[in-house]
Amino acid sequence: MSNTMTKMFRLDDQVVIVTGGAGLYGKPISTALAEAGAQVIIASRNENECKSTASALIEDKLKADGMSFDLGKEDSIRQFVSRVKQKYGRIDVLVNNAVSREGYKDLGEIGKADWEKSQAVNSTGMVLLTQEVLQVMLEKQSGNIINIGSIQGAVGPNFPVYGSTGMTSPLNYTYDKWAMIGFTKWIANRYGKNNIRCNCISPGGYGPGISQSFGENEFTENYKRLTPLGRFAEDNDIKGPVVFLASTASSYITGHNLLVDGGWTSW
Repeated sequence: MSNTMTKMFRLDDQVVIVTGGAGLYGKPISTALAEAGAQVIIASRNENECKSTASALIEDKLKADGMSFDLGKEDSIRQFVSRVKQKYGRIDVLVNNAVSREGYKDLGEIGKADWEKSQAVNSTGMVLLTQEVLQVMLEKQSGNIINIGSIQGAVGPNFPVYGSTGMTSPLNYTYDKWAMIGFTKWIANRYGKNNIRCNCISPGGYGPGISQSFGENEFTENYKRLTPLGRFAEDNDIKGPVVFLASTASSYITGHNLLVDGGWTSW
């Protein structure tokens, strides 16, 4: 029985793309999938970071590849998917993890150009990449898409949590993450008949990223106090959920938004 369960969580021979795979959250996601046996393609605009992250995994005797492309450019998206297909012959899992914070502003400050900067990647780019990858998945009538959302796509921003820090939650981010949930359900419902699943993971605040950007302040104290588990998410907190949704252990789950938030949204 234990051997059967272990196999259910394995991703051997699976070809997996992780966008933003060299970023703060992308690295533990890419690492987890590679540790589960997948051939992971770490992809973003920064070729050096992608290749460096892949090399570190290869040194640990894991299967990884770094490829660059621009999620804000349609031609670059097409060429990237074509390269992956040509090199590996298939795409089994797509993890839409990349996020651009360009143009992120409050509603009272945002202009058309600001809005379009974030939408070019976080909305249009994600849709176009998914569209291209789906064509590959449809050829073999099998596939799995995992969108990395946020608690900001499950509840509205708690502005008082920022206190007097001057920090805030921009309009674009909430819009993007709520849209991602609807996109997840649409893909799941539309392509379930083709044996293609689509789910979303919505993490809470990510500790290493928060610490790197802000250190300890009034916001971090308030956030931890208002989270039932009393802390931010760490690297390992995303690894189990992403492997679970990528593997056959979750084969009857689609259209779901998995909250990985320490209980933030449970109040």
